[in-house]
Amino acid sequence: MEAAELNRVAFSATAHCLTGCAIGEVLGLVLATWWGWATAPSIALAILLAFFFGYAFTLVPLVRAGLAVGSAIGIALAADTLSITVMEIVDNAVILLVPGAMDAGLDSALFWTSLAVALAVAFAAAFPVNRWLIARGRGHAVAHQHHGHHSH
Repeated sequence: MEAAELNRVAFSATAHCLTGCAIGEVLGLVLATWWGWATAPSIALAILLAFFFGYAFTLVPLVRAGLAVGSAIGIALAADTLSITVMEIVDNAVILLVPGAMDAGLDSALFWTSLAVALAVAFAAAFPVNRWLIARGRGHAVAHQHHGHHSH
């Protein structure tokens, strides 16, 4: 695969992963903030939901394409685990490094700005990981083979 195509596929895979992670991350932090949780359980909920939604965004199309749930789970785990892990480490590290971000309320620009910046930095960190995996026929390349995308 030529470099431009590899970059395009890696960008798409990273955006796909970011979508699931962002939904989980935002939902987790919004709920934890609304409930008045401390930092550690807030981050734990955000990470748990980020993995859940990240995997779900790969799993559901695979099952719809006719794969058995067990096979689809294995493919989703292989396709997404490293990317989600990198995104979550970077995303949460950025949020924790922003002074006051974890104590900011839902009506605070600091809360939403720090979350948006953290997700953007996480995307930038996960892109080379996804590119490396796809170049070796791993990551989202495996999932794409099973739900109507061309093998990468």
